[in-house]
Amino acid sequence: MGIHSNPWVLHIILPVGISFYTFHGLSYVIDIYKGRIPAEKNFVEYAVFVSFFPLLVAGPIERATHLLPQIKKERTFDYSQAADGMRQILWGLFKKIVIADQCAEYANTIFNNPGQYGGSTLLIGALFFTFQIYGDFSGYSDIALGTARLFGISLLRNFAFPYFSRDIAEFWRRWHISLSTWFRDYLYIPLGGSKGSTWIKIRNTFIIFLVSGFWHGANWTFIVWGLLNALYIMPSIIFKTHRNNIDIVARDRRWPTAAEVFSILLTFGLTVLAWIFFRASTVQQAFGIVKKIFSKSLLSIPQVNLSEMVIAAFCIVVFMVIEWFGRREQYAIAHLDVKLKKPWRYALYYSIALAVFWFAGGEQQFIYFQF
Repeated sequence: MGIHSNPWVLHIILPVGISFYTFHGLSYVIDIYKGRIPAEKNFVEYAVFVSFFPLLVAGPIERATHLLPQIKKERTFDYSQAADGMRQILWGLFKKIVIADQCAEYANTIFNNPGQYGGSTLLIGALFFTFQIYGDFSGYSDIALGTARLFGISLLRNFAFPYFSRDIAEFWRRWHISLSTWFRDYLYIPLGGSKGSTWIKIRNTFIIFLVSGFWHGANWTFIVWGLLNALYIMPSIIFKTHRNNIDIVARDRRWPTAAEVFSILLTFGLTVLAWIFFRASTVQQAFGIVKKIFSKSLLSIPQVNLSEMVIAAFCIVVFMVIEWFGRREQYAIAHLDVKLKKPWRYALYYSIALAVFWFAGGEQQFIYFQF
């Protein structure tokens, strides 16, 4: 057609969210091939499945077996379902604007110039990025799920309080659930899954995490991040403890035990370390950051304006407290209509809404839009 192109142009015009709806569409083709669903004859219903706007740019990665039947059936407006959707949208906005965008300001400043800072400052940057990526991505997922519920559509849950995990295997059952289960069903199980020798299990696990790294981008930092998580999970695979923590921590108790607290903190620390490689520009930069964090400069006074960070730290603490008490639900503030009396419930709603408006203004793109 006489159109001249080059890799730079293709990089610029690469569609937003292509990693998500590519897997979204692949599940449809694979499920037909495997005989799980019949091919869809109605083009409009298929087009809605492929391009349903709430999940288009950053997931969750839907399955044809889950979403297509909902699109095909007749739906009527349900007030209670819509109210629940609005509640989840509100919580998603809080995660994104109040938590993620605040953390992004400090994380970006520190990670963009890591050579200027000592270990204590770099550790603070890593912690802020850890909450940034969680608030950013899970916030988008909450907004997507809530928006879909306004249309009578139930999307796959994508996060289940991952920072309360007691081991890395549990973390990956709770983080980006739609991608983890996609890899499990369409790659891990066809490779043999957990059947066969321990070597087969180890091989399949490394393949899954390597592919996950590639999925995030053609950068060695993502590959190292994937390999690091594969190494983290190896002990539980070898000693067959990866299914020990299926339910949420302290489900029938208000507080965790000392052993559970230790497990959560250890898992969280390993996760923070892995996120450094995910966020750094190069592998060399990531190793430099880790080296400084584990040096005596960790004991130095942080090179930050602590008074400005107090507000962000306070918001994170409030956020995690609400998440802890709501950890048994689909999202933290679900079912407040039965948990709190009306005055307290609306006081919380208005407090969250005011916080969103108060901290709004700084433009921070969703992290996963780049994938």
